[in-house]
Amino acid sequence: MSVHDMFRRADPAAGPSPAAPISQAGRRWPVLPGPRLLVAAAVVAVLLGGAYVLHARSGGAAAPVIVTASRGDVEEVVTAIGSLQPFSTVDVGAQVTGQLKKIFVHIGDDVTKGAEVAEIDSAIPAAKVDADNAQLESVEAQLTDKRSSLTLAEAEAARQENLKRAGATSQQLYDNAQAALRSARAQVKALRAQISEQQSGVKADQAQLGYTKINAPITGTVTAIAAKEGQTLNASQTTPTILTISDLTTMTVNTQVSEADVPKLHPGMAVYFTTLGNRHRRYPARLRQILPTPTTVNNVVLYTALFDIPNPDRRLLAQMTAQVFFVLAAAHDVVTIPVSALNFADDADGKAGARKATLTVLSPVGRETRTVTVGVSNRINAQILDGLKPGDTVIAGAAQ
Repeated sequence: MSVHDMFRRADPAAGPSPAAPISQAGRRWPVLPGPRLLVAAAVVAVLLGGAYVLHARSGGAAAPVIVTASRGDVEEVVTAIGSLQPFSTVDVGAQVTGQLKKIFVHIGDDVTKGAEVAEIDSAIPAAKVDADNAQLESVEAQLTDKRSSLTLAEAEAARQENLKRAGATSQQLYDNAQAALRSARAQVKALRAQISEQQSGVKADQAQLGYTKINAPITGTVTAIAAKEGQTLNASQTTPTILTISDLTTMTVNTQVSEADVPKLHPGMAVYFTTLGNRHRRYPARLRQILPTPTTVNNVVLYTALFDIPNPDRRLLAQMTAQVFFVLAAAHDVVTIPVSALNFADDADGKAGARKATLTVLSPVGRETRTVTVGVSNRINAQILDGLKPGDTVIAGAAQ
């Protein structure tokens, strides 16, 4: 049997073939692959060989990444995480001890300054005011009586004065008249002081009676109610909180900034933030204050930066998380390219302000190394002040 016949019988396309011949030792000849498999293997070998040659000739270098200069916005920012708090929050408490009789508001209600929001039982303070007024009337009656005695003492002292001039009275009667006059004047003075004291007590007790009606100290929204109707409030040691009112028309963003970034910030600088629920909407503001006392979290020193944002539609709520961006520099509608296309000198990389860099520009005649002036930049894009125009193509690294 020829080798051709063996190949033909091993090829499935050639139809069934008899069993492979058996050698003298009783072993079968191996079945060789068909011509189609041999051709496919040869093609793969040629392709792999060609790829290896091309890779070797190119030195294994990856293809360059080509980008086009365009117009856009560039911002250099410091990022931080913050939380929203109401600009003004007041805990409304009780200044008198007694049973909480009524709460007139619910959580979420809007109240105006001075509006009554709760009431404490006023029976005991009202009774005390009545007693004070009665005591005041008694002292005023005593004063009226002492004034009459004073008038009589003044008349007797004057009569004794005239008699003494005429030598018609004794020294003792004269001295008694003068002593009675001084005593009457002192008693009137004492009663006047007692009346003033009693009037002050009445005013204080009337104020305590007024404190049984709890009024809103600010205009805002009821955000919490800590007490319940019928609860006994003890104001003798601490002021018990009944409810909390917050001004939600303006919110304050409380931001934690690392100590490495704090020197870059200053009051009045532009800042904006986004919320987790709407990352596409920016809320612009101005930095109001950096608190001087830091906090330490996991050995990281953080300073608190505060800024305010109007909230007329009440879409911003307390405790919302804010992604905050402090704008160090910004350029709008300028020529931009990726930072990866720039080559900075070692002493210029990262410096603020305009600085020089080189890049590779692709032109019809080939590659060209060009020096450009870089303005505002961040980790992604850079502003090109001169040396490049929109539509220029540059090499921005190599594809991996």
